Amino acid sequence: MANNVLGTPLETCSTDPLTGFYRDGCCSTGGDDAGVHVVCSRVTAEFLAFSQAAGNDLSTPRPEFGFPGLQPGDQWCLCASRWAEALEAGVAPPVVLTATHARALEWCSLDDLRAHAID
Repeated sequence: MANNVLGTPLETCSTDPLTGFYRDGCCSTGGDDAGVHVVCSRVTAEFLAFSQAAGNDLSTPRPEFGFPGLQPGDQWCLCASRWAEALEAGVAPPVVLTATHARALEWCSLDDLRAHAID
């Protein structure tokens, strides 16, 4: 069982929309997850615009990949590096600490994550 950034068992991030690299609702990761999708975030319009400008359009549905497209307020497992980039740009979305995998700490400080926590 994976742990979150608080050192407790990793909790579910979202099942609607179904998130996670493995589409299991959790921000689990493994060797095949090159993007390290471990930060459980509640996306904002500002973050979605930032991500699109950075080349990752998370708003447009991609049914061929089973991706519904995200709306502000949806919770989603983000790449740790993208969340860190958004933090530097001043548009980091809120995070759910109990659902953010401990590997996020390789890119983000616990203090920064706590400053954006919604739990």
